[in-house]
Amino acid sequence: MNAPRVAVITGSSRGIGKVLALRLARRGVEVVVNYKANAELAEQTLEEVRAAGSDGLTVQADIETVEGVEALFDSVTEHYPRIDAFVSNAAASAFKAIDAIKPHHIERSFDMNVRPFILGTQRAVRLMPDGGRIVVVTSYGSSRAFPTYALLGAAKAADEALVRYMATEYGPRGVTVNAVNGGLIDTDSLDFFYHRVPGMAPMESVIEKIPLRRPGKAEDMAAAVDFLLSQDAGYISGQVIHVDGGLTVVAPPYWSDTSSPLRDAVERPSYDTQR
Repeated sequence: MNAPRVAVITGSSRGIGKVLALRLARRGVEVVVNYKANAELAEQTLEEVRAAGSDGLTVQADIETVEGVEALFDSVTEHYPRIDAFVSNAAASAFKAIDAIKPHHIERSFDMNVRPFILGTQRAVRLMPDGGRIVVVTSYGSSRAFPTYALLGAAKAADEALVRYMATEYGPRGVTVNAVNGGLIDTDSLDFFYHRVPGMAPMESVIEKIPLRRPGKAEDMAAAVDFLLSQDAGYISGQVIHVDGGLTVVAPPYWSDTSSPLRDAVERPSYDTQR
């Protein structure tokens, strides 16, 4: 009997990480649920993983620290001789204008978003003797500038640069490395950014600029990550997949800022069916 497939997902007790864990569990992948503090939430996620027909374990580890990343993979190694996937999902930062950024904000942003991806990947690859999949979750601030997102955007841009280097170096070992870049995804983080950052623009003013005219869902992100972890994505490496409803392809003047008759072409399109 073949050993079960195993995926390690940081920050997987809630949000995108949890949705991904349950999605993988439904296809028989065992999941290592990493969390920082809320053990009850992590155990609930593991229960749902088991209800979905798979298994796994919870690991408390603060991956913002070097010791936390080591503790996470030490626990993984104790339970599994090998893994198939590592998803660097957990993130945190300070949302501030550049003039308000302090040294500790810089340290925390990169300690939380960049270092765990590097150190986690180093440890993960050692557990992938027959190849594997690595995915990091990023965001559209990696390539677009908007208020208070400089630190997290810079960190995510670093992650995407690392994806290209890692894909090059780990490709000969049969390991693919990719990123899934999210736009406005309806999670707790989105709610915090638009409702608790003083002076932030109304979320509705941004949503109307998105070609699909709605925020994405955690499931949209999880589906893209799941694809990159699957056998169908075996020849995709070093890439960034954007899950943003088209947000990063638009530019001013925006369709939402136009008026009739031009706006009518988008709001009520009519197509000439005559040939």
